Amino acid sequence: MPAARELIAEYQATGTLKALPLGHFIDGRFTQPSHNRTMESFDPGRGEAFARFTAGTAEDVDQAVQSSRIAFETVWRDMAPAERSRILLKASRLILENLDLLAVAETLDSGKALQEAEGDVRGAARAFEYYAGACDKLQGDSFPLGPNYVGYTVHEPVGVTAQIIPWNFPISTAARGFAPALAAGCTVVAKPAEQTPFTALLLAKILHDAGLPAGVCNVVTGTGVETGAPLTAHPDVDHITFTGSVQTGKAVMKAAADEITRVVLELGGKSPVVVLGDCDREQALSGVLGAIYENAGQICSAGSRLVIEKSIHADFVAELVKRTKALKLGHGLGNPDVGPVNSAEHLAKVAGFVDRARARGADVVTGGAIAADPESSKGWFYQPTIVDSVAAGDELAQEEIFGPVLTVQVADDADHALALANDCQYGLVAGVYTSNFAKAHQLARKIDAGQIYINEYFAGGIEVPFGGNKKSGFGREKGLEGLKSYCKTKSIAARIG
Repeated sequence: MPAARELIAEYQATGTLKALPLGHFIDGRFTQPSHNRTMESFDPGRGEAFARFTAGTAEDVDQAVQSSRIAFETVWRDMAPAERSRILLKASRLILENLDLLAVAETLDSGKALQEAEGDVRGAARAFEYYAGACDKLQGDSFPLGPNYVGYTVHEPVGVTAQIIPWNFPISTAARGFAPALAAGCTVVAKPAEQTPFTALLLAKILHDAGLPAGVCNVVTGTGVETGAPLTAHPDVDHITFTGSVQTGKAVMKAAADEITRVVLELGGKSPVVVLGDCDREQALSGVLGAIYENAGQICSAGSRLVIEKSIHADFVAELVKRTKALKLGHGLGNPDVGPVNSAEHLAKVAGFVDRARARGADVVTGGAIAADPESSKGWFYQPTIVDSVAAGDELAQEEIFGPVLTVQVADDADHALALANDCQYGLVAGVYTSNFAKAHQLARKIDAGQIYINEYFAGGIEVPFGGNKKSGFGREKGLEGLKSYCKTKSIAARIG
């Protein structure tokens, strides 16, 4: 495969990449759509279209679902777990062999810095490696029913799974859904976001090259209305994994209810980073900075609320402002500190939050304006922003901005910090920085979130279950809990006396 520098040179010379696929991936190959329509995909770093992809329809979705249904019933469900494991392990190796193409495509599609995209690709490979090791270890329990009975459980694959993939972490989210579903013996029909279609298509081809039978993993591209909605409402889909907004998640739940389809929802967050006065200051500063500005803040689990103890508030925020001002904006291929946001529409949304806050008299201590790539004067950029001393009920403290905007809330003490942390409709993750481990674990127990990071934001990996409480959704991905999401448990009891 071409190296990253060759792919970057190709893009700079031609404005596109010839290796990007066109068409859906159905039944083991790239296929022509039912209607020959395409859409543009945009490079957020330039604000310009760089490629076209297929705009699918409900007919394409139906073809993909039926292909996966046949593959599930005739090939994949009954394949020996050890053989499934070998295929997933080979897929992990092939992902790494294709790292440069996948990372450059991800950067062009999403806007994120190339080094972040490379990390996402490595994480995707690790996801397949992890679940490859779980295929032949998915075992049930036995029940002590007495000498005249035998009782046990088996974990069976749920069937055809729909995977709705967001635009902020396309290959990461695809991998964390595909890998456990395939490990459990399920088949996959994926619909990537219309802003970021390419790495899901490339991943499906890599899986097929690794030995995945035709139809086991299909990908259909297009809009949410024309492909996403028909997929989530399809009567032959047995499970839906959705990552996205609360509003769209509600629509997915309603569609799933009509067919009594199982659902895992990850709907975003407004995650607090609690920094207490006894923290390791350098550790906390570095953690807070990365928690909000990685991927330009476009992370469901971003640490978008700094809840800081009053005793260190002024000095800590002053240093945070200094470091934030030093961050460099730029096109993702140049590995900036902060890249663009994903679209012009999203840029306007992020700017709207800060503009309204400023009109209310908010203290915007740094940033707070639309920007551009300093080299090209193009792209959809927003300055890394900090808004200080925000009230608990303010829109900035309650709503998900999904951009490089940090809201600061001041707490009198640890108990007040806990109250502020929980005073939100979301409950995805939270961070805690303190040198008092008893206090850290007390806060970890009492903060209402699906995952707590202590003294390192984004700690953990594919091994650690991930998912939210409250309006952040329900169900868990990653870890062995994520594998169970794609299983149905059957109990068997027999009289043998």
